[in-house]
Amino acid sequence: MTVPTSTYRLQLGPAQTFDQAAALIDYLQGLGIGALYVSPVLRATPGSTHGYDVVDPTRASEILGGESARRALAERLRGAGIGFVVDVVPNHMGVAVPAANPWWWEVLRDGRDAVHAEYFDIDWSRGPILLPVLADDGDGGAAALADLRLVDGRLRYHEHEFPLAEGTEAPSEDTDAQPADPAAEANAVHERQHYRLVSWRRGGAELTFRRFFDISALAAVRVEEPTVFAATHGELLRWVEAGEVTGLRIDHPDGLSNPGEYLRRLREAAPEAWLVVEKILGPDESLPASWPVDGSTGYEALREVCGLFIDPAGEQPLTRLAQELSAPESSAAVADPHGTEAAAKHFAAERVLGAETDRIAGLVAALPGCPDRESARQVTVELLRSFPVYRSYLPEGRQALADAVATACGERPDLAPLVTAVAEEMVAHPDGELAIRVQQTSGMVMAKGVEDTAFYRFNRFVALNEVGGDPSRFGVRPEEFHASASARAAARPGMMTSLSTHDTKRSEDVRARLAVLSELPDEFGAALRRWSQRHPLPEASLNLLGWQSLLGAWPITEQRLTDYLAKAAKEAKLGTSWTAPDADFDAAVAAWPAAVLGDEQTSAEVAAFVGGIVGHGWSNSLGQKLVHTSGPGIPDVYQGTELWDLSLVDPDNRRPVDFALRRSLAARLDQGWLPEIDESGAVKLLVTSRVLRLRRDQPHLFTGYRPLVADGPAAAHALAFARGSRHAELVAVATRLPVGLAKAGGWRDTVLAMPDGRASWVDVISGARVDTATPLLADVLARYPVALLRRD
Repeated sequence: MTVPTSTYRLQLGPAQTFDQAAALIDYLQGLGIGALYVSPVLRATPGSTHGYDVVDPTRASEILGGESARRALAERLRGAGIGFVVDVVPNHMGVAVPAANPWWWEVLRDGRDAVHAEYFDIDWSRGPILLPVLADDGDGGAAALADLRLVDGRLRYHEHEFPLAEGTEAPSEDTDAQPADPAAEANAVHERQHYRLVSWRRGGAELTFRRFFDISALAAVRVEEPTVFAATHGELLRWVEAGEVTGLRIDHPDGLSNPGEYLRRLREAAPEAWLVVEKILGPDESLPASWPVDGSTGYEALREVCGLFIDPAGEQPLTRLAQELSAPESSAAVADPHGTEAAAKHFAAERVLGAETDRIAGLVAALPGCPDRESARQVTVELLRSFPVYRSYLPEGRQALADAVATACGERPDLAPLVTAVAEEMVAHPDGELAIRVQQTSGMVMAKGVEDTAFYRFNRFVALNEVGGDPSRFGVRPEEFHASASARAAARPGMMTSLSTHDTKRSEDVRARLAVLSELPDEFGAALRRWSQRHPLPEASLNLLGWQSLLGAWPITEQRLTDYLAKAAKEAKLGTSWTAPDADFDAAVAAWPAAVLGDEQTSAEVAAFVGGIVGHGWSNSLGQKLVHTSGPGIPDVYQGTELWDLSLVDPDNRRPVDFALRRSLAARLDQGWLPEIDESGAVKLLVTSRVLRLRRDQPHLFTGYRPLVADGPAAAHALAFARGSRHAELVAVATRLPVGLAKAGGWRDTVLAMPDGRASWVDVISGARVDTATPLLADVLARYPVALLRRD
């Protein structure tokens, strides 16, 4: 088994190719990285900046450099002793540009008779494949049909081109007649195709193929079929067999019809590869025991680590503040994140994913005792929105289904008999279409309802609004963290752990700074009231989000803040949305960054406020990074986050990384420089590199897990644990809740008893020695707010 000691995530694309990744290998070696972990590398939709829209899984992306550059990168990594982990997208393919995807092009041309017709999850019983690409000014796309043309044997709509079925482009019988109306001729040909171009508005409610969430440009594939698995994974598995790829990260397994079966097939094909899955687990949820993987990608670890630095005492004052600044009719909802989530999930099932809901409702309507199609649809919506986690994996996960049934029946007792009948059918036939589609879709409803809607609406304290997070759980107690870390060390020591990813709503350092607000709710409240009176955003919850985002990412450019708020407002779907934009609302949101940043008094006050908390935020950042890199699991470093990174949600977190700066700072560190904790972020690079180098060079030190508890007046401000299988070889110590620590007078006579009574240790980070078995934390943490002590 090829389990790396750590990973470094690079977002590949036109601006960061295979060759550019290869040029970073020496830097990654110096950082102590065990494996390079990259975004998808197969041929993607032309113009793609992320690679998750694969159009041809049989070849490496030419945009990234093609096969020769990929092979050269793999060879150089192997020569450097660094693994190569690749992101795999088994659930869907890109179809935004049909001509770029040969399988999709053939299906559009030949319909159900196409060789690849069974590769895609298409509902052929509903007629032609609907392609929601037409403009719609309220006429259902009728006017847009006038723009159809026949060009070079293809049907063209502006920049979109589509194939023609054989024999459907009949030449005019009267060559002497006047040329036919081009639009009429194109429309006549269009009516004879296996597809129909329709209004973009119809995608959510009427689409005839399964997709990735609500993105009609990503068509789901039936990877459960052996032929489809072989076709979509053959090239990747060839790289694995050749030793060029050592690990696979599986994107969105919850979209698959049978994730467990898929993973068993993949494990059989790649028995030595490191396998991790992008499975988002609830706070009390575990991976299915039957999955033959090393673990998840670590969002649950992110929640736990970040939660350590949030003060639970801030919950009530921050709740009252949010209620005060909310509209009277919504103030109660500010204290009820689950109510916000339930409403957003209902909207997702009813509207955003209406096509998927309708497909399930058709199956429910066929059950004995179902009175009518409308009842079937209502039951489907209620059941989908009631899952407490993303999905079940019947026969595993029956409790999640039972909980969903109980919730749905409690909300709609009039539907209880039919809800129960649906669940009984699912349990009796876990491989049946009803069970499969409900489970596939419940995860989509959770993602679109919670991650992409509720987390932009419930803005009491946005550091909690993270993928895998639960805003109702205000912070994580050290005892809770120790229990989870101990379990992780015992059951899934090879899982990935993360602090920042390409999908997180904000970077680890933004969350670390915002965590300080939980210790200063009154000071934050006074400032927020003052600023909101001067420059309110047009909707109360967006106002809360805007000011917290400004503080967390400060200093931030006007353009970055404008782009972020535009996306956040549309995701919240309160005053505007992607599908129903409100021009006046959008204009007010767009004007806010310039108004705030252009107001000298407000900008000065914001800068002063951030200046007062930034040091505590840095302490939290270093604490997170130490706990993350030295704790159980395989730590992933998202590109650039070895220095301070104040990024917001994508695409903000895909901005270019200044590797030249990082190289220069790393060189100074290697000359013995111990940096101050300042704007440069060099101290974070020091912590990251020293821990990861030790992990790489002596991985046996990072086994086992033993919680340690400090003793003294400031004991609650220390998080400590020991690593080592038989004896404690390492002791990690991090400062938490630094504001409260400073207010109480520092560490004073708080001590930490070293495990096994050993009295000789060296801090891997600062080089300082500890020559007592019960050192004062004031001495251990004299240089930095973190330490990693190695037994001497």
